[in-house]
Amino acid sequence: MVNNWSIIIQNYLFPPTCILCGHPGQSEKDLCLYCESGLIRATECCYRCGALFEETSTAPMLCGACLNKTPYFDETHAVFVYTGAIRYLLTTLKFGGQLKHARLIGQLMAEQFLTIVEIPECLIPVPLHSERYRERGFNQAIEIAKTIAKRMDIPVDLDSIIRQRSTGHQTELSAKQRKKNMLNAFAVKKKLPFNHVAIVDDVMTTGTTVSELAKALKKSGVHRVDVWVCARA
Repeated sequence: MVNNWSIIIQNYLFPPTCILCGHPGQSEKDLCLYCESGLIRATECCYRCGALFEETSTAPMLCGACLNKTPYFDETHAVFVYTGAIRYLLTTLKFGGQLKHARLIGQLMAEQFLTIVEIPECLIPVPLHSERYRERGFNQAIEIAKTIAKRMDIPVDLDSIIRQRSTGHQTELSAKQRKKNMLNAFAVKKKLPFNHVAIVDDVMTTGTTVSELAKALKKSGVHRVDVWVCARA
């Protein structure tokens, strides 16, 4: 009840306003119905890696890459396609420090993930190297995960995994170069007492980063690792 009243008071004093167009927001989100309806959802995807399909299917499908070689993670759940307004929100969050975008993104992700049958025991935001964290001042994956965790009542682990190497930006690298760049980038400081966890990140391009993180988690004893991302490129 206290939490409900705090939300009511907050919405009265600071009513939600659409980040994209400036009109009143809806459902406690800084996003209006019109702008939300324009977001392109990732509906036809490989259930393992989230790769986007052009054709529609009534049954879960695997892409050719996953059929050829199974990644270390088990499933990928991406809410949107990395284009248009979603690309703007994520880019201005990561490189512009617009942390309010992380809250909105987390809300949108939680709304969809609440319909997932198997909820993980813990969320693992993709860690940043200490050098990158000092440069940026925040970790966008952590900021997104905080909102998801609050909405879905799932704990977040920020202490068990570290990024032990500074891997630099991967944007301009090929898939092969990304794989080499990320090799053994993560280390488990202490064993996690969970069988099922979900890695949280903002956008997934080739899946190299989350695959390396999933590999480290599975080596430490975690049985199932899902990937939850806002968008799939």
